[in-house]
Amino acid sequence: MSESPGGGVVAAARALAAHGLVDAFGHVSVHDGDVALITPAVPMAAVAAAEELIELPLGELDELPAGAPKEAWIHWAIYRRRPEVGAICRGQPASPLAVAAVADELPAVLGQGAIAGAPVSVFPDSRLVRDRERAVELAEAMGSAPSLIMRGNGALATASTPGRAMARLYLLERSAETWLRAAAVGEPRPLSDAEASAWQSAGEELLERLWHHLRGRP
Repeated sequence: MSESPGGGVVAAARALAAHGLVDAFGHVSVHDGDVALITPAVPMAAVAAAEELIELPLGELDELPAGAPKEAWIHWAIYRRRPEVGAICRGQPASPLAVAAVADELPAVLGQGAIAGAPVSVFPDSRLVRDRERAVELAEAMGSAPSLIMRGNGALATASTPGRAMARLYLLERSAETWLRAAAVGEPRPLSDAEASAWQSAGEELLERLWHHLRGRP
């Protein structure tokens, strides 16, 4: 039996916490018809059941539903701009934050890292994105990219399912960590466009396999 959309969000939320990709803050959502189901404004490790998720309408919206995280505007804006996106994970992975302090983008120097983006852009404004206008600005800056680093404010990743979005955020952390280690000893050599494209062509398969690995760990 396939997992329900809400069940997928809960599993991804708990995996984000287990793997240190969120702290007290972070959120996960899934696109479910005319709404998104998003985690409430609580630490991800505390999300226990799909019934706790908040329905976020994806039509015209003047204010967020009660209980939604204030940055739910980011999810609203991305789903509105990109209806093909199935899920979004938002967290605070440490290495992308460090990259954003010294660079405008993260080149892919790791094969699997190309699945997170090659390169991954840095949104330059570190202020919290807690209103509709700034969320629309962020979504426009992200364009069709699978991931985005938010300078001083974490990162987000999109995918077809919550589990794959969580796996992509995990790969973004690994990609950034690899780049930082390489930059500490020399000039990192990014993958070529052909190399990155070859990895990205296998992205859905590899993300799903990685997700099964990540959710199975304590």
